[in-house]
Amino acid sequence: MKRATVKRLKIYMLSLCAVSSGLLFPSCNVTRNLSADEYLLQRVKVVSDPSAPRKERIDPEELRQYIRQMPNKRFLGTDFYVWVYNLANPERDNWWNNFKRKIGEEPVLLDMQLTQKSADNLKIYLNSRGYLSSSVDYDIETSQRSKRAKVTYRTTQNKAYRIDRISYDFRDKFLEPIIAADTANTLLHTGDIFDITVLDKERERITEYLRERGYYNFSVGNIEYIADTLSGNGMVGLTMIVKRNVTSMNDRGEAVVENNVVYRIREINLMPDYDPVKAKTDPDYASRLDTVKRRGLGVVYDATSGLNVRPRVLRNIIPLYPNQLYDVRTVQRTYDDLMSLGYFKSARIVFEELPTIADRTNYITYVGDYDGHRQIDSTATHYTQEGYLRCDILCTPSLKQNFNIDLEVSTASSFYGASATVGYQNLNIFRGVEQFDASVTFGYEYMTAHDAKRRHATEVGISAGLWFPRFLPFRISSLSPVNRPRTKLELSYNFQNRPYYRRNLSSLSWTYSWKIKRSSSWTLRPIDINLVDVGFLDEKYANSLQNEYLKNSYRSQLICGLSASYSFNSRMRNPLNDNFTAVRVNLESAGNLVDGLEHLFSHPVRGADYYSIFGIRYSQYVRIDASASRTIQFGKVTALAGRLFAGYGLPFGNSDAMPFDRLFYAGGSNSMRGWAPRTLGPGSSPEPTGVVYPSQLANMKLEANLEFRFPIWGFVHGATFLDAGNIWYSGTASSETPPDSEFHFNTFYRQIAFNTGVGLRLDIKFAVLRLDWGIQLHNPNKPAGERWIHNFKWANTALNFGVGYPF
Repeated sequence: MKRATVKRLKIYMLSLCAVSSGLLFPSCNVTRNLSADEYLLQRVKVVSDPSAPRKERIDPEELRQYIRQMPNKRFLGTDFYVWVYNLANPERDNWWNNFKRKIGEEPVLLDMQLTQKSADNLKIYLNSRGYLSSSVDYDIETSQRSKRAKVTYRTTQNKAYRIDRISYDFRDKFLEPIIAADTANTLLHTGDIFDITVLDKERERITEYLRERGYYNFSVGNIEYIADTLSGNGMVGLTMIVKRNVTSMNDRGEAVVENNVVYRIREINLMPDYDPVKAKTDPDYASRLDTVKRRGLGVVYDATSGLNVRPRVLRNIIPLYPNQLYDVRTVQRTYDDLMSLGYFKSARIVFEELPTIADRTNYITYVGDYDGHRQIDSTATHYTQEGYLRCDILCTPSLKQNFNIDLEVSTASSFYGASATVGYQNLNIFRGVEQFDASVTFGYEYMTAHDAKRRHATEVGISAGLWFPRFLPFRISSLSPVNRPRTKLELSYNFQNRPYYRRNLSSLSWTYSWKIKRSSSWTLRPIDINLVDVGFLDEKYANSLQNEYLKNSYRSQLICGLSASYSFNSRMRNPLNDNFTAVRVNLESAGNLVDGLEHLFSHPVRGADYYSIFGIRYSQYVRIDASASRTIQFGKVTALAGRLFAGYGLPFGNSDAMPFDRLFYAGGSNSMRGWAPRTLGPGSSPEPTGVVYPSQLANMKLEANLEFRFPIWGFVHGATFLDAGNIWYSGTASSETPPDSEFHFNTFYRQIAFNTGVGLRLDIKFAVLRLDWGIQLHNPNKPAGERWIHNFKWANTALNFGVGYPF
């Protein structure tokens, strides 16, 4: 071994020892001041019952939330946070010591009372899950030398109590046929485990069901259970009691009960410029208010400042109407529709019961008496009172105008890129909650490779869009299932000055978007026109392109198309569910209508086999891409997220290549993070050398991503990730594309690129700033035999900066 190598090895070993000593020191130092009977709680473990059936076994992670004492957080396996806390002088109260206390954590010392309380909590929870004969034990392992303690809780579930029979006791007879008609959806079944959490969920389900049918005041407190466990054989007789509503107390202190009231909405008032501060502090605020009526909606505003939103627009947004039965779903839809406009900072919907005269005209009746589903008395008559509500919708608007800045940075060993977008937004430009958006984008890229003759690339773009909170130019019925209809007109222009070409891109689009359900949204662009004008293409660069398909994509083209997209997010359906799935599908078709008209009324370009409009060849193709992601939460920040992506584009008819901007690329902050944008693929084609600027593109893409997210400290979070994927040419003539860049089922798996990496996320509430360092593991564009990366080099990494999570 050479002397220099030995010297480097010694330096490396000394550095490793120094780092290891630094990490171990906090662990040894934190317990030296503890007294003889004090122990630092090092570990808490919950062991589930191994004898319980797997499907019924309670997960230890589910039980951990009932432990009263948990050990301190650790950093890289050390007691770093406790060590920092102990550095603070307990006798001094200044900013430096307070800072140490804030960064660190007070040591968690073993407390036997809390340990016993934790065992009691676990027993109570097991009882609530139906394991009334369960038991909980715990073991404590202590070390006098290290002054540390480990606690292990062991649960024994034993035989579960099960529901033997279910009966109902309807004190409010009017509710009997209503609830009986919905028993097919009940969560309670004979033979099920007697689980209190399921009983509570059934109460909540019935309460929600009734609140969707006018029962505004009905709550889970109106439903009680009686459980009979006297049989002693582990079976429970269950009776559900549906109570009447307590209206008052009589002179003897006894509760006066009546059947639960069915409510209708009599008045609806909306304040679009509600100021909660003025409402509380300004004594003249109420006297300045005026009201404009619009189809049953009272729009209340401050007469001195005027009405900022037209009443007709607000009426079309609010789905509530006078004389409607109270429905909690419609109330929630009202809130969601208002907040989705982006104009209001907050919205609050308040209901107030209006006084009614208890005469016979305010009563609802039904004839018939039931025993479950069976009518037992067709002459019995039951009454319940109908009440009325006033609905006040208090909306506080956001700032009408605002600016925003988005930044994105990518870097690799020989490539640096950055882009910045400055945006302006007006949330109510025409007093109809129309949103006007305008933005200017500037991008710069720089190549440092010694063989790159032209190193600089710039991009400047401007765009403007106008959103309308309705469909234009037609209207839809208020009874339509379409929710949150939107229309957007968008114009944009982009100038790209690359080392070997210059392009002008102009676009015009007309977009409709809407929701059918809370979790699903649709977008349709019946007008989507793009003009790509290639003003300059370096002849030497064009001749260097061996890929004829890619060379054809650099031509000036006119794209007249129709596009649509569908997205699904399960979190929108149930915001309380931490685990969620997201799906997105985009479909685009261009040139078909234009091609039909051209064939009818025109003829091909002289000497060519294609048609043109105003001297520009129009594109004809179909393009589709789909992605599916799944996020599984293990804690408030800790999560595992994965995504699958597939895309394909096929030119036909008037086109022999996909337009440049409709091709797929890999690399960058939201793709293969071990590569800079447009530097991976296609297939296993050799890496470009010489004058070629990064422009690896293709008409097919497959990608998979996996990311584990975890907390570090405060708003600083971390992630480690693995990406796999590539781009290929598919469905093209073999003479146009190199064979090693084409997709084949029997070889594509060998052309999959892999990278891993680590990242930092700064969660600053209104945005997540992300920095990812990707490290290549398998690069299919390197020569055979060198594709698996064994030696770490900076050239095999990429640094990507982005805003928001990648998926």
